[in-house]
Amino acid sequence: MSNSMKRREFLKLGGASTVAAGVSFSPLASAQSDAPHVPMLASQISQPALLPAAKGPRVVVVGGGWSGLTMAKYLKRNFRDFDVVLVEKNAGFVSCPLSNLWLADQIDLEFLTHSYYDAAKNHNYFFLNATVIGADRESRELYTDQGLIHYDYLVLAPGIDYDYEKIGVEDPEQAQQIQMHYPGGFKGISEFLSIKRKIHAFKGGNFLMTVPSGNYRCMAAPYERACMVAAVFKKRGIHARVLLLDMNPEIRIKRDGFERAWERYYSDIIQYESSTEISSVDPESKMVETDFDEFPFDDAIIYPPIRASRLIETLDIMSPTSPQKEANIDPFKYNVIGDERVYVTGDSRSQPFSKSGNTASSEAKYVAELIAAHAQGKEIDWRSPQTMCFSGVKIDPVESMSIISSYKFNEAEKRFQFDRVHPIENWSARSGQAGFAWAEGMYKDMFYT
Repeated sequence: MSNSMKRREFLKLGGASTVAAGVSFSPLASAQSDAPHVPMLASQISQPALLPAAKGPRVVVVGGGWSGLTMAKYLKRNFRDFDVVLVEKNAGFVSCPLSNLWLADQIDLEFLTHSYYDAAKNHNYFFLNATVIGADRESRELYTDQGLIHYDYLVLAPGIDYDYEKIGVEDPEQAQQIQMHYPGGFKGISEFLSIKRKIHAFKGGNFLMTVPSGNYRCMAAPYERACMVAAVFKKRGIHARVLLLDMNPEIRIKRDGFERAWERYYSDIIQYESSTEISSVDPESKMVETDFDEFPFDDAIIYPPIRASRLIETLDIMSPTSPQKEANIDPFKYNVIGDERVYVTGDSRSQPFSKSGNTASSEAKYVAELIAAHAQGKEIDWRSPQTMCFSGVKIDPVESMSIISSYKFNEAEKRFQFDRVHPIENWSARSGQAGFAWAEGMYKDMFYT
């Protein structure tokens, strides 16, 4: 049955009133029956998206974060015949890296915000502002709220979602209340704006913050954020305590540097509590509980453990062994197991690499080369992503410390581990300026040059 016939049969069976939400589709199941295997979508979503006809192999990149933006650019750079489309549900880009410094008024919002249209125009690909709903990997169709897109290759870089169940919050209404009133601050501009306003409006008392367990987005960021919040309180002369509850047994990265910074600058403000496995959060009584303690708060930033974007589960490509519901992919080639036309990069991939901006960008450059090679019948060797991270500890001026590392695969233990780690835990204003220059260079690479 042709794709157009399958769509017409679907519309005849389902009609235009079919609701296009929460689509889940397994191409394996459809291959074993005579039923149409087009997902249950409304008629308008089954029509082609408003895009020019492909002039070469079409690669659709889903997700306009650091991974997706870098991927779209370097796919075209590595193979000019590619017709690349970047699909992103947000209308504009706001960077998560360096957002902590914006919270403390050390940079303006314009430094973090950029246009997807500029990126697409400057790097010769298309941008579609749309939300992905489902996909048919057998016929290579991606379904969005702006219509369907045929692809030759599909790259998924959809980021993260929060996993509130891992802090004892199973009621969706309660999870929604926590996210609205005490957002985690790693999922976009609404969270950033809410957090900045609450920091600058805080009148005093306990300001609670959490560090999740597992592999979360930007390992150093919650500790840096505690520094920035404490610095704002100190500058404003607010009598406050930053209560930092870490679900891990110790500071995960740059431990010596953060401990020294807290002791030198914020000993009367930051109270650090390790191994605080959170068992419940009550947003109404403003209480966080562990198995042994209760922590009341006046305001909070609650960063729960994370999971891969729910899109990975919706598309039925989740790894059965991943505790964070990440994608089931080849760890060296990034393609979905059994499908060399679909790849997953960034925060939703299953390798234990840092979920940071620089890691995502360097990883995307390798995968872009990999896909270009595949399209031309070639192969390339695996290359490690690179993690580079700057963490501010003091403001006016910003003083930062940094770390850079890569990864290697331990054949004996069959796992990835750090390789060539270079921490610089003596913070300085010079390192702070280096952090700004690094970010500016990354933004130029993704959007302008």
